[in-house]
Amino acid sequence: MHLLPLPARRFAAWCAVVLLASGVGYVGIRLCSELRTAVTPVLLALLGTALLRPLYRRMVAAGVPRSLSAGITCVAVVAVVGGAVYIVVAALIDSGDQIVAALRSAARGVADHFGAAGTSLDDLASHAKELLTKFGGTAASNVISGVSVVGETIAMAVLALLLVFFFLRDSYRAVAVLRSVAPGGSADTLEAMARRAFRAVEGFMRGTTFIAFIDAVCITVGLLVLDVPGAVGLGALVFVGAYIPYLGAFLSGAVAVLVALADRGFVIALWALGVVLAVQVLEGHVLQPVIQSRTVQMHPAVVMVAITAGASVAGILGMLLAVPLTAAGFGILHELRTRYETVADGS
Repeated sequence: MHLLPLPARRFAAWCAVVLLASGVGYVGIRLCSELRTAVTPVLLALLGTALLRPLYRRMVAAGVPRSLSAGITCVAVVAVVGGAVYIVVAALIDSGDQIVAALRSAARGVADHFGAAGTSLDDLASHAKELLTKFGGTAASNVISGVSVVGETIAMAVLALLLVFFFLRDSYRAVAVLRSVAPGGSADTLEAMARRAFRAVEGFMRGTTFIAFIDAVCITVGLLVLDVPGAVGLGALVFVGAYIPYLGAFLSGAVAVLVALADRGFVIALWALGVVLAVQVLEGHVLQPVIQSRTVQMHPAVVMVAITAGASVAGILGMLLAVPLTAAGFGILHELRTRYETVADGS
């Protein structure tokens, strides 16, 4: 090894470090995948704790007991999430017939302009309910195989909710536990890294929720003015989609534009597209820099790569968890860099 020049030895050392880190990361991802029914609720509970901790702290500061404060916070989460799901489902059910009728009308218009090709589209729209019925029958025949998936999802949701309760109630003990398991004299460093990572996730969740709320309100108001069916449900969909940066807003906005096109025609769809684009410009140039500039700074390219990696590992759930976990990683790296720079300056 000493026969190699110094740059080659440094390159070899970095390659060994990268390979070792990649191997550890791969094994960790595989273990998380195998233990997903336990790991997923923990990660979701950490995100929920980061989002709900300010409300919990206010109640504790007001003199409410810790257990009662955590219980009230969890009940509020169930009410909000259940209400959002109910609004989305009810809005889609109420506007379903309108959307199908609008699709038929659009198909007839295409038939008038394009003849046989349009007639085929008209036939497809006319038999939409029949196709949906056949699809429903096929899905019903496989309902037994899907029971385990539904049961697993419900179990993970309940476990995540219980973990949120315990994480909120016993959060004051976390630092002591973390310091007790820290090896050697690394307790201070480990505590600082954990605090920085949690602050990054907390800031990301709080900022994203506020931005999602503003996006949903603006788009809902715009769709109501344009008289687009299911405007409230589409606004709720925008709110949920905002937790997946860039991609979620794009998909939920595209759904709103398609619904406007199906029910209200091309001109109203253009207006709906204008509303969605205006909200996205407001978010990208005003809300994101102002709200999240004090918490997490990540380049959009890093966010997109993280979302893509999360999708390849765990699908939609991975897309949801990718950005906050990346924010936590950036927080840890920032803390380590700050500490090493302080040590280097001191020496």
